[in-house]
Amino acid sequence: MHTIPNLIERRLDGTFITRYFLELFGNSIHFALANILLESLLKYQDRYFLSFDPYVLLLSSLVQGYFLTTYGQQSAYYRFIGNLIAPLMYSMIEFLLEGPVFWEALNHQAYLLFGFLIGLVQYLQAINKHKQTNHILTIIENIFRTGIIFLMYYIFESKTNPSQTDTITAFFADASHQFIGLSLLFFGIAIGLANATSRHYLNLLRDITAKLKIFSEWLLGRDLLNVSLTQPERLHQHRQQRTIMFVDIRGFTQWSETRSPEEVVELLSHYYQVVEQIMHGHHVIKWKLSADETMAIFAQPLEAVRAAAEIQRQITPLLAPEQLGVGIGLHCGQVVEGLLGSDTIKFYDVIGDTVNTAKRIESAAGKGEILISEPLYQHIKTIWSSDSSREIHVKGKTHPLTVYSLTATASQPAVAVAASTAD
Repeated sequence: MHTIPNLIERRLDGTFITRYFLELFGNSIHFALANILLESLLKYQDRYFLSFDPYVLLLSSLVQGYFLTTYGQQSAYYRFIGNLIAPLMYSMIEFLLEGPVFWEALNHQAYLLFGFLIGLVQYLQAINKHKQTNHILTIIENIFRTGIIFLMYYIFESKTNPSQTDTITAFFADASHQFIGLSLLFFGIAIGLANATSRHYLNLLRDITAKLKIFSEWLLGRDLLNVSLTQPERLHQHRQQRTIMFVDIRGFTQWSETRSPEEVVELLSHYYQVVEQIMHGHHVIKWKLSADETMAIFAQPLEAVRAAAEIQRQITPLLAPEQLGVGIGLHCGQVVEGLLGSDTIKFYDVIGDTVNTAKRIESAAGKGEILISEPLYQHIKTIWSSDSSREIHVKGKTHPLTVYSLTATASQPAVAVAASTAD
């Protein structure tokens, strides 16, 4: 419906910093931390952290985390390549520092291998649409991650107890090694199942939220929906200065009597689409449809008049083949706006004489005509003038109303005015 993420989508996705730390500690830094722990115990112990090695590992992980946070969701290929950044960066820097001896260490060789395997699994997850297969891939990915710990343990044992690790058979002959290996395997499976379940419910939550967002925007509008999340008190009933616009298709009832329901719906659908595009471009607070009638609420009078003129410009050629057109009426003044309704059903609307007057003015507008009230005309007359005015008698008013007609004879705005936003 909209291409720009709204507040709900941004909150679900999280900030960049949040996503970065989730990526870093949930993926990119795992091997680096295990390798730092191993080498700090085997090599220099307390002097290890005075060398470049741990900081190169951490820097490589930070760079990989940044890349995957920024580009990892854009394509499966980026996800695969991104998981190779840290091992490649670390290996190149350390090779320059240590030379070919760097590759003699099994953990240095394994870094690239685990980066490749995890990247491959994440690539397959990204291109695969079958949920059950992705659950299996998630479990495999987490077995690889616990495999990092098992490899480090094997390397540690091979250095500290070489007699027990001459061969794989000899290594697993030790019951403690069997326990560690099987424990890590089952932990990998358990963590994988937990992650698969949480991803399933997160995706379900996203689907439900996406549907609720659409329904909420239909009822509140995009801007008011964001306001309801950040400043819910603004939805309470309060008095406000607003400009109200009504639009109605002239002759629609008579026309629809001679048409099939499908033809009526098709015309209205085209009409709604045009009106929606115009409303989104003119800072409308809220607008709603009722059959062939449109009502809109604006914070700024000039924006309302501009929207009315654009509706006439675009709707006239759409309805002309059917000998139809729209009449538009606008009025500004004080209204009470906010959530109205009972304890169980509420809707956002505006109430007051300003609304009723705008509707009466619209009823007096002819096909292709825009009628605006005297108070509204005073707000815009220096920019948008009219050479046609008249008095109309409307229901509920003791005295006639002076209205101004903006038709083909009305001059176009000559002064550029900055667009105003809703209060």
